[in-house]
Order: sequence, then C-alpha cells, then structure tokens
Amino acid sequence: MLKIVLAIMLLVMPFGLSACDKAYMATMEKMGYAKRDILSSRVKSARDAQEDAKKEIQTTLEQFGQVVSYDGGDLELTYKKLNGELENSEDGAKTVRKKIADVESVADALFSEWETELGQYSNADLRRKSQAKLTQTKSRYKDMLGAMKRAEQRIEPVLKPLRDQVLYLKHNLNARALAAIKGELVKVDAQVDQLVKDMNRSIAEADKFIQSMEKESD
Repeated sequence: MLKIVLAIMLLVMPFGLSACDKAYMATMEKMGYAKRDILSSRVKSARDAQEDAKKEIQTTLEQFGQVVSYDGGDLELTYKKLNGELENSEDGAKTVRKKIADVESVADALFSEWETELGQYSNADLRRKSQAKLTQTKSRYKDMLGAMKRAEQRIEPVLKPLRDQVLYLKHNLNARALAAIKGELVKVDAQVDQLVKDMNRSIAEADKFIQSMEKESD
C-alpha cells in the first residue's frame, strides 16, 4: 500500500523544497509515511528516470547512426525523425535533473530534522546510536547522490553535439550535412559509452541505498 500511495503522490508533487513541498511531506507524515519513506521513493524515481534517459539516448544515437547511411530517402522526414529523437532525449535529461532535485529536497529535510531531534534525547546511549545511524545514512546518501550527479553531468556533453548537428541538418538537407553527422558520431559514441557506464554505476548506487533504507525499516 505504501508503494502505491507514494507512487501516486510522486506524480503530483512539486519540485524542490518549496512551501508546497513542505506541505506535501507534512501531509504524508500525517498519513503515517516518514521522510525516509519519501526519500526512498524519490530515489527509486530518480533511478528509473536515469534508466529511461540512458535508453532514450542510446536509441537517439542508433537513429543518428542509421541516418548517415543516406541512400536518397526523404531528408525532410529524416530531419523530423532525428529531431523527435533528440527532443525525447532532452526531455529525459530534464526529468533526471528534476528527480535528483526532488531527492535532495527531502534528504535535506530528513537530515535537518534528524539533527534537531538528536538534542531531544535524555538517554546518552540512544543519542549516540542515533548519531551513528545518521552518519552512516549520510555517508551512503553522499555516495549515491555523487554517482547520480556525475552521471547527469555526462548527459549534456552528449546532447550538445547532437543538438548542433540536428540544427545544421534543418537548414542543410543534403548528403554533405549527413556526412558531417557521421564524423561527429565517432566522438559522441565514445561519450555515450562513458555515460552508460556512469549511469549504470549511479543506478547500482541507488539500488544499494534503497536496500539499506528498506533494511533499516524492517
């Protein structure tokens, strides 16, 4: 039931720790869902967004590769197809950035609340245990968020040259323009390979973080 409720709320939640986002988290807590549950759900959402973006960019690169083998087809149609693929990749990149921001907003709120509550303990032993758990959770979160951001930062260097080539093709619908794309793809292909590796690492880190959060909730 928790997964279903959080999934629904994720569809309507705002981005960033705005007043609305604070209200959203307050509402969820009244329903019995702690900030750690929201964080785990948002990490899953960010992980899935990276997986989708990775596949979309790979598909876009494949389409570009097919185009360079121009055989006299409709170049206008070719341009529209490539532009559509590029727009899908651009949308995927925007979603990744927004999902990472969502993760950061609730993590900041969770850790701030946790730090404040440490001062409320009268039992020193329990306070030390909670502090140790907070430190461990922060460390795992830092590793996971770092991997997510490194992968996200790889996206723009891949999309930028593809964006340029599509724009150039728009005003130069000829075989020479396609030849220019072929030359650029050699460079982009290597960048995509690195992007995929970084995204796979990021997804693995997200899975580890989610598993650790769920294990602590058991």
